[in-house]
Amino acid sequence: MVFKKYNQNLYKKIGLFLAVLGPGLITGSVDNDAGGITTYSVAGAVYGYNLLWTLIPSFIVLVVIQEMNARMGIVTGKGLATLIRENAGVKITFFIFMGLLLADIGNTTTEFAGVAGSLEVFGVSKYISVPLVAAIVWILVVKGTYTIAERIFLIFSVSLLTYVVSAILGHPHWGTIGHSIAHPEMKADNQTLTMVLGIVGTTIAPWMQFYMQSTVIEKGLKITQYKYVLADIVIGCIATVVVAFFIIVACASTLHVNNVVINEAKDAAMALKPLAGEFASQLFAFGLFIASIFSATILPLATAFYVCEAFGFEAGIDKKWNEAQEFYTLYTVILILAAGIILWPNAPLIGISLWSQVINAILLPVVLICMILLVNKKKIMGEHTNKPVVNAIGWITVGILIGLSLLLLIMPMINK
Repeated sequence: MVFKKYNQNLYKKIGLFLAVLGPGLITGSVDNDAGGITTYSVAGAVYGYNLLWTLIPSFIVLVVIQEMNARMGIVTGKGLATLIRENAGVKITFFIFMGLLLADIGNTTTEFAGVAGSLEVFGVSKYISVPLVAAIVWILVVKGTYTIAERIFLIFSVSLLTYVVSAILGHPHWGTIGHSIAHPEMKADNQTLTMVLGIVGTTIAPWMQFYMQSTVIEKGLKITQYKYVLADIVIGCIATVVVAFFIIVACASTLHVNNVVINEAKDAAMALKPLAGEFASQLFAFGLFIASIFSATILPLATAFYVCEAFGFEAGIDKKWNEAQEFYTLYTVILILAAGIILWPNAPLIGISLWSQVINAILLPVVLICMILLVNKKKIMGEHTNKPVVNAIGWITVGILIGLSLLLLIMPMINK
């Protein structure tokens, strides 16, 4: 009888968790977008296993920031953009969000570049792949519901685990990997420092914070479900770091040991073919495609969410076009612009990618400062304000990211 009651309670808890599962896992997984995969691929190809240790602080920071973000959404029932507008004023909000909008158009362009590059490995022209994917993601968001979209996004999240297989096919040296993590090494030069900061910084993006908080609200989660929300966040962060780990391992065990130089994730997929076999190459390209189409859906969606929230427009996948016209129009415009740039002959894709990341790096500390100040206000959060250790990690992260922003700005002048 006791055993039966225990099973019933267990099934109930599992059911509650599965009902809550989604925002944390999706937000964490979409972090491994085309830009993230490129960063991890280059890190593995250039530095081998030496920078794997950076994933540990990245994981800690990601959990802390996402938990803070979700807690604020659950307690207030308001999106981060709305809270910033209400507490910082319309003028400051306008400048922050115009910068974020420009950065996210560039970021979405990078995702479509990932779609084009990954399918070129399979012989599909970008003039077919990019318009087709743009149309599919538009239909998913505009014609679907949040529940349908979330289930598809969860499938995308699981699909990213193909990188685990791709890495194993490269026959990595597990003893060397363990030693690299246990005894971290880092050269004191600008290139290595930039790569380390890039790995840590790529785990957090400004748009992720707005998307996470919006999905928590749209899903209707309550503070009584907090422990399940936290579990969802931790699982999402683990999935993010695991995928990043195996991308670095895949490139380190094949490209690095053979001194293969790459500039983007597509190069890594192509280079794996003679070193680890065609299957490993195709798996890597498939992972890049899934990550790119995943982020090409989520990123403009998050952007439309927070811009509409910031300026008081209706937003949400479950709303019809005439109920949230500004939201769907902005989403559509971002998709068309990003896809159009990729199809434009001789478009400066590297420049777009670089400057979108620079704007991200500059604006991210601003967003995190707003978050930390808001989550510590008792009139907003009541008894659910931050604990001292969470504040310490948050402010340290802000300091590191400000350092990264300054580094990105002064490096060109130093190298002249």
